[in-house]
Amino acid sequence: MERYVYFVRPVEIKVWGLTPKERILKVLGPRAQEIHDPASAPQGARVLIFRGDYIPEDRIINYLIDAPDTFLFVTEGKRQVVVAASCSAEDAPLAAQVVEFRAKPGLLPGFSLHSPESLPLSVHHRLRKYETPFVLPVREGRVRQIEDRMFDWSYKGITDLVTKWLWPTPAKAAVRFCVRHGIRPNHVTIVSLILVIIAGWLFYKGQLGWGLLAGWIMTYLDTVDGKLARVTVTSSKFGHYFDHLIDLIHPPIWYILWGMGTIAAGQYMLQTPAGELYEKILVWYIVGRLCEGAFKKLVAGFSIFCWRPVDSFFRLITARRNPCLILLTIFWLGGRPDAGLYAVAIWTQVTSLFLLFRLIAGIVQKMRGTAPKCWLEEIRGPEDGIPPLAKRWFVKG
Repeated sequence: MERYVYFVRPVEIKVWGLTPKERILKVLGPRAQEIHDPASAPQGARVLIFRGDYIPEDRIINYLIDAPDTFLFVTEGKRQVVVAASCSAEDAPLAAQVVEFRAKPGLLPGFSLHSPESLPLSVHHRLRKYETPFVLPVREGRVRQIEDRMFDWSYKGITDLVTKWLWPTPAKAAVRFCVRHGIRPNHVTIVSLILVIIAGWLFYKGQLGWGLLAGWIMTYLDTVDGKLARVTVTSSKFGHYFDHLIDLIHPPIWYILWGMGTIAAGQYMLQTPAGELYEKILVWYIVGRLCEGAFKKLVAGFSIFCWRPVDSFFRLITARRNPCLILLTIFWLGGRPDAGLYAVAIWTQVTSLFLLFRLIAGIVQKMRGTAPKCWLEEIRGPEDGIPPLAKRWFVKG
């Protein structure tokens, strides 16, 4: 079904390389058809009307597609400014006047009036966070602040400690560089893949320090490509699966190559045979990943790390690539890279056992008739029982 879109007061100010109109059209997708007269939409069609000098968050844009007879407003000072509408073609001319500030919303009876805060969109399951949706006025002199806000929005809430606290500032600088020079997310992902291969080769050759450097740069770029895709609306199914396939496959291969390089460099001094550690890492890594997938597909429909606050805290240090790289780096600096491999094997087993326990607990709870719920959906206020530290770390707005 075609999506007819009409813009009021469009501006040419670019935020992350896109004007508000360009961004809205990209979010709506190829079926969006811009019209230049609100009365020109075919009879019976649905029309979306947007102020072209505001940027609604993507969730709001998609919500309006399926929200007929709706006005969206923001509060500026003491007045309410209607910034978008979803309506029938028959109501589009009058709805456009409301958005143009030439008519009152009450002239269209039956329309609902919503602010971003009143929409049921605060839980963002894809980005694993609680964040009130926003609409940003686009003005000259405020582009930097708007870009900062949109970059913050693009970031996952529940992730590992390196991605959450170390990479945001340098990743934002890289995203700005990419936008300025026309570098696309898939270009960054390809460079990440090259670094995956380089790091693995260096590990295998016993050049562990250089391999760690390549590995850490790769993890940094792995943060950049996703944020670049979101702020520029250039996400694609290919890019999504390409990036996630790389992330899924390479960590255990790195650890095995690390062990082989440690042996080649004559630094393996453990009594435990390296093959046993490789087997433990691979088996328990697969178990952990299967637990995550099974919980989402069979138990609750959301990430296992969003079930209770303890799961979200645990995600910070779960034996994924970045926490394991911390272990390898620490033990390499201490002159015992073999002990780093041992630590990765033990931590992978421990965290996967925890995930297995949580999966079983979720299955039992569902069988008893109460499916697990995401703790982010329980946020109500100071008396909701959610630990304050969880709100401080994982909740925004």
